Parts: sequence; structure tokens; C-alpha cells
Amino acid sequence: MWQSYLNGMLVAAGLIIAIGAQNAFVLAQSLRREHHLPVAALCVLCDAVLVCAGVFGLATLLAQNPTLLAVARWGGIAFLSWYGAKALLRALNPQTLDQAANAGPRSRKAVLLAALAVTLLNPHVYLDTVLLIGSLGAQQPVPGAYALGAASASLIWFFALALGAAWLAPWLARPATWRLLDFGVALMMFAMAAQLLNGL
Repeated sequence: MWQSYLNGMLVAAGLIIAIGAQNAFVLAQSLRREHHLPVAALCVLCDAVLVCAGVFGLATLLAQNPTLLAVARWGGIAFLSWYGAKALLRALNPQTLDQAANAGPRSRKAVLLAALAVTLLNPHVYLDTVLLIGSLGAQQPVPGAYALGAASASLIWFFALALGAAWLAPWLARPATWRLLDFGVALMMFAMAAQLLNGL
């Protein structure tokens, strides 16, 4: 049982900690200190549900259905390109940064809906969390323990990221830092979209 748990934790940690759209969103919300803990909790919940779905059958379904994988890839390319373009515009246009600073806080509902979009419209969630983590979990001696280990890695990572970034916010919340962060996010999104295109 413990071996399956540790396997789940290590595999999930290796994939979750890699910088992606979800991590970038949690980081940005935490630096703003804008509903960052509910966002982290939502990311953990989504990961846990998707890992369990993958371990207990969805990974096999996706692997056997090329049409579903193609839809996930093309939808992901469109989403990642749009998200990257928005980040690039923010980085290139100081006026946009000022507007963001003066716009005031968003409601918890608006932030959580945005977090859901970043999580569920990102194809890497399905390719990594469901397909890869899920198919490995289905082969474990105790699949339930493996899923619990993967969920534990997600819990530790997202709350560490949310709390750590919020703590560092006073040092990182400078316009130049935000422009660099947005440039980094844009490059990452475009690179992930290109990766998906190369896989077609």
C-alpha cells in the first residue's frame, strides 16, 4: 500500500511542479493576494478528481479514442495561444498593467471560474493528470493508495505555492516584476502550444 502511495506522490509531484498554466495562475493570484487559498483548494480538488477518474478507467478510454485526444489537443492549442497572447499584451502594454492595478479586486466567484477555465481547458491536465498519471495508477497493486498519494502531492504543492507567493508579494509586486512574469507566462504558453502542434 505504502509503495503505491509513494509512487503516486512522486509521479504527480514530477508533473505538477513543472511550470504550467495552472501554476502560473495560482502564482499570479497569490502575488495579488486575491482569493489565493480558495484557488489552491480548487486546483487540488480538480487534480484529485481527474487522477481518480484516470486511475479508475478514463485513462484507458482516452488512450483508445484518438478523436477525443485530437479534440483535447486542438482545444488546448487554441486556449494556450489565447492565454499566451493576453499575457504578452499585458507585458508589452504598460497601460494594461495600470488598468489591472486600478481595476480593484475581483469577486471570489469570478476568480474561481477563471481558475476552473485554466485548469479544465488546458489539455496538459488530461494528457498528464488523467492519461499519464491515471494509466500508471491503474497498474499499481493498490490503485486507491496511488491516487491518494498523487492528491497529497497536489495538496502540498498548491498550498505551498499559494502561501509562499503571498508571503513574497511585497517584494515581487513591482511593475517590472509583473512584466517579466507576464513575458515568462506568454513564452511558456506559446511553447506548450507549439509542443502540442508538434505532437499532431
